[in-house]
Amino acid sequence: MLFDNRVMLPVQGGIELRLWGSPGQWRFRVLVLLICWLSLIPLAAMADGNLVRVGLLKFGTVNWEMDVIRTHELAAREGIELEVLPLASVNAINVALQADAVDVIVNDWIWVSRQRAVGRDYTFVPYSLAVGSLMVRPDLGAKKLADLRGKRIGIAGGPVDKSWLLLQVYARKTIGSELTDLVEPVFAAPPLLNQLMLDGDLSAALNFWHYGARLKAAGMEPLLSVTDILPILGVERPVPLLGWVFSARWAEKNPKAIGGFLRASRAAKKVLAESDEEWERLQPLIRAEDEPTLHALRDGYRAGIPYRFGEPEIRAARQLFEIMAQEGGKELVGSSSTLNAGTFWEGYELGSGPQ
Repeated sequence: MLFDNRVMLPVQGGIELRLWGSPGQWRFRVLVLLICWLSLIPLAAMADGNLVRVGLLKFGTVNWEMDVIRTHELAAREGIELEVLPLASVNAINVALQADAVDVIVNDWIWVSRQRAVGRDYTFVPYSLAVGSLMVRPDLGAKKLADLRGKRIGIAGGPVDKSWLLLQVYARKTIGSELTDLVEPVFAAPPLLNQLMLDGDLSAALNFWHYGARLKAAGMEPLLSVTDILPILGVERPVPLLGWVFSARWAEKNPKAIGGFLRASRAAKKVLAESDEEWERLQPLIRAEDEPTLHALRDGYRAGIPYRFGEPEIRAARQLFEIMAQEGGKELVGSSSTLNAGTFWEGYELGSGPQ
């Protein structure tokens, strides 16, 4: 009710809030109070230590898991609240973490080690084993890497892409020559590489796992995966390259938040591992244009779920880091040629069964 330039607003609990002044003044005050009220929920959650702010690529595959957590109220079961911030690029996500705008992101442990080398306390918990594959056109008839001699192959991620570096080491060990002397690399964005493959402008493509899954659904054939390469390079165990990344100090101060978040993440993976119906529900979000594509993405995701992580996997990561440091140099790994202590969150061990 408006009277004498005052406003009476009913608020929760039967209390009336009285504002006075000119209409312009009280409208401004109402706006300020509304903003403050809307901020009470996350502030209360932060005070209780149960808020987790997650930075994600706007259209990344991690959104699938976040949707499962939301739909099945898996975070609520753990007594935590998730606040998801969609961002447009990996760089934006990294900056958001460094600016303390988010608490958790997905990145690789090589980036984490690089950050620790300059004094930042980020640490890593495995999220996915999924890695890229070298896909070839079926009309090429290629059965081994040497069969790509003289061909153009697409590479996602640029000249220091990790899969590309490992493929070059593999070529030296198995063919005895530099891969760049054997093939013509074409660096481009993942969607463009897929289109060039389908159009016949590329004979092969080394793309991120979910783009490779789409190529497989479209009839392209896998020639070689990073998982196949690692044993040839002396790395005996598969290593989850992608993981949840967060500040170790933040985790120490918020054990309920990080513990509940990681349990919710595992619970979502269990749903996605066991329920085909869940993938049907997610099809619009996944943007799978047909059933073969949906099934290829489902199977690729499931193959990448880590069920084991402990000291053997950390030793394998150290081996892999040394290879990456030798091949990619400071541009990839930063100032340290060895994996920095604390890169993997201390005390975290996942399962005990075979991978």
